[in-house]
Amino acid sequence: MRPGSIYAEFGSKEGLFKAAIEHYSEQGMTRLDELVKQSSSPIQGLKAFILQSVEPCGTDNPNAMCMLAKTVSELTEDNDELLQLARYSLKANEAKLAEVIAKAQSIGEVNPELSPMRLAQHLKIQIMGIKTYIHATACSQAQTRALIEELFSGPLFKHQQ
Repeated sequence: MRPGSIYAEFGSKEGLFKAAIEHYSEQGMTRLDELVKQSSSPIQGLKAFILQSVEPCGTDNPNAMCMLAKTVSELTEDNDELLQLARYSLKANEAKLAEVIAKAQSIGEVNPELSPMRLAQHLKIQIMGIKTYIHATACSQAQTRALIEELFSGPLFKHQQ
């Protein structure tokens, strides 16, 4: 693609980056919806989503960190529009996770006394941490799967009926 084509389609490099952020965010939420629908339960769908999200971090991938988190950590207020879009997209992603967690609560998979949004925030923090850890230590696929299983077997997601 030539620079003239980029400017004709997106107006600027910032316009292209904005479109990339929006696409990345929408793609992730769509993938989460699909995995939850295909799974036997909301929690199984969440596990599958997280596994798909973190597994590429074990490869020699320079972009292993979440695009949204990386954007927020690297942009300054000079790029306020892009920074706000990335922050908004992170919050939208958390809201989608909370929606899935609420479904899990409604069928007794997760303690209904806990806030779905707080659990979603906790989960997002764990995903970011697992991605960084896998990238830094080159975990095997088996180790990655074990980390995710441990996340969901902990006290926040394990519901005692």
